[in-house]
This record gives sequence, structure tokens and C-alpha cells, in this order.
Amino acid sequence: MNPVLYIARRFAFRERTGSKPAFIVLASVIGIAVGTAALILTLSIVKGFAGSVENKLISFTSHIQLRQSDEEYFSESRYVQRRISESSGIASAAPFLEKSFIVRSRPAKNGSRSPVKPVLLKGISADERKIFLKRYLVDEKKATDPPGNSISLYLGKTLAEQLKVKTGEKLLLAGLDRSTIEGILDGNQDIIELLSSLDLETGTIKGIYDTGLQEGFDDMVIIGDLDEMQQRFHPGLISGYDIQVKDLQRIEAISRNLAEKLGFPFYTFTVFERYANLFEWLKLQKNISPLLIITISVVAVFNIISTLLVLVIEKTREIGMLIALGLEPAKVSLIFLGQSLLISLAGVAAGSTIALSLSLFEQRFHLITLPEKSYFIKYVPLLIDPMDYLAVSVSVIMLTMLFAFIPARIAATLKPGTALTA
Repeated sequence: MNPVLYIARRFAFRERTGSKPAFIVLASVIGIAVGTAALILTLSIVKGFAGSVENKLISFTSHIQLRQSDEEYFSESRYVQRRISESSGIASAAPFLEKSFIVRSRPAKNGSRSPVKPVLLKGISADERKIFLKRYLVDEKKATDPPGNSISLYLGKTLAEQLKVKTGEKLLLAGLDRSTIEGILDGNQDIIELLSSLDLETGTIKGIYDTGLQEGFDDMVIIGDLDEMQQRFHPGLISGYDIQVKDLQRIEAISRNLAEKLGFPFYTFTVFERYANLFEWLKLQKNISPLLIITISVVAVFNIISTLLVLVIEKTREIGMLIALGLEPAKVSLIFLGQSLLISLAGVAAGSTIALSLSLFEQRFHLITLPEKSYFIKYVPLLIDPMDYLAVSVSVIMLTMLFAFIPARIAATLKPGTALTA
């Protein structure tokens, strides 16, 4: 074994009782381990949280939506759909029809007023609806199809709870055209015109879904059948196309190229643009990662400096003896740098082991819960990324080695006579 490394190991883990290392070294190792574990766990939670919410948003809606200006309805066109499908990077495209409604459930048996909620009814094709419900359906009516005068509806779990309804029950839907809404706002429409312009329909709740995105999604969006909505409200018309891409990394370029290809009055926007506020919030969560790394690394640096300074004081006589025997000052510095390396390696290894164990335990048992209404998820998500473990470990080791030069330099400048008489 290299003499310098051997002496460094003896200085760092000198036996006192049995095989226990010196207390100060043990405390330093524990400090680095706790800091390393805390940083890795924080990064795992931040990345896991951002990834979970992002995946929910992306899976709930389309990657790109194609609409016309002012969100006007337009005729469904095979030519447009073919142009979309032929575009580079497009995986699939499906038409949809959206319409705003005020929905009301049946009055309660005790005579209390039935709840009323504004909702967005979105009609999608049978294939798209099957894919969506396969992921999120939690309750379904196993009876025959509703009568032809009633629309098939799939409500979010939160909305169903707010309306106090279950599968198989009926709802009353009242919708207004855009022109009617503008007339009301301008004050140019009387009550007779208002009532005559109402789109009154009844719907039967065929199922209840739960995406976990409660605000703005499960409490507002009702999934319906595209053909049924077209027959009742806007024959042959759609609101736009839901588009899925093959590579999310190229979504901005694909969206821009598609808009240029189709031209006015069509325009496109991505899921990241549609829910920009939520994605900015997630980005803010990720941006704290460098600050966390710096904070924990600074703690580790001062930890290792204080430990080595104490060891220099404790080993003053041994250092003087080594120098008196002819050991070069540079090698004395290397001894203490070796101590720093051994202590940081032990701390990083222990911290990584603790972080990995706690992460696997939480992923298995989900002991830490979250209010889904506020965070969109039920449990603390942990993403085990080997690169996080590597980055944290390398950062802590490099910084501790860099700043360990200070006590190592102090040890190398000790005079043999002074050290031996200390």
C-alpha cells in the first residue's frame, strides 16, 4: 500500500476501542452522509413531482391543438386531416367539438336546491374516448345505452361529487351560443331572446373518471360523444383537432411547421403553451436544484475543514515526528488530502445508501401523502435518477478536496521542533 495513503487511513480511522474510528471523524462522516442523503432526496422529490404532474397534463390532453381564429367552429375536412397526418413528427390526429354549458343535477329528496356548475363538454371520437377511459375510468354504468334523446356523459370524479350524482343519473345542460353571450354582455338581448337561444339538453352519466387533476380538469371537463354533439348542436362542425406527436422534444418545431403549412385561419398551440402557468410552476421547482447543491456542498466543505483542522491539532506530535524523520512537507499535505478523500468517500457512500433505501421504501409503501386537490398527486413522488446520485457525490467530493487544501497546507508548514514539544 502507498505509505501516504496508509498513514492517511490510520490518521482518519485510527483505532481507539475495538474498530471504532475517532469520534470527530465519525461525526464528520455522519454530517456528510446526512447532507448528501438530504440533497439526493430533495432532487428526487423535485424531479419526481415535476415528472408526475407533467405526465398527467400531457396524458390528459393532446400534445398540440389545431383551431381556427377566435375559436370558431369549422367544417370537418378530410383534406385538413390528411395534411396534418402527413406532416413530419405527427403520430395521430382526431377531431373534437367543445361547447360550454351550465349543468344542473336533480333536486335532492329533502327539497334542497340542486347544485349548478359551469362545465365544458368535449365531444371526442369513440376510439379516443376508449383510450382515455381505459386510463382513468373509475366507475361505469353497466346498463344498456341511454335513450336517443339523452347525451352520454363521462364526468370527472370531483365534478360528480360537487353535483352529488352517480352513474346512471341524469343531468340538465343549458348552453349559450357565442353571439348570445356577447348580446348579454352588451345589454342588447332581452329575456325572450335569451330563453329562445338556450340549448337545453339532458344527459345520462355513463361513467366517472379520475385523472387526479382536480382544479380545471376533473371539476370542469365532461367527456361526450362527438357524433352525438354534432347531431344536436353543430352538424358537420368541429372545434379543432387533437394532435399527438412522436417526440415531445420537437413539439415546438412541429407545432410551428404545422401552423405554417395550413396557414390562416388555422393556428396551433402546444400543451406547454395551453397550461403555461402550471409548467412555469414546475420549472420553478426544478430551478432550485442548483441552490440546493450549493447549500449542501458548502455545509460539507465547512464540515471537512473543521474536521481536518481538529485532526491537525490532534496529530501535531505525529506530524512533527514524520517531518523530523525526513517526510517532505508536500507528502504531509497529501496525507491530509487523503484523509479528506477517505472521509468524503465514506460520507457520500453512506448518504447515497440512505437516500436509495428511503426512496425505495417510500415508493413501495407510500407513507407520505399529499392533498391531491392542491398538488395533483396523492403521494410524494420519488424519481431515482442515477445521474443525481453521481452529480451530488462528485460535487461533494470535489469541493471537500478543494477546500481541504487549507488544513493540509497548515499541517505541512509545522516546524518539527514546535510540533514535537506541543
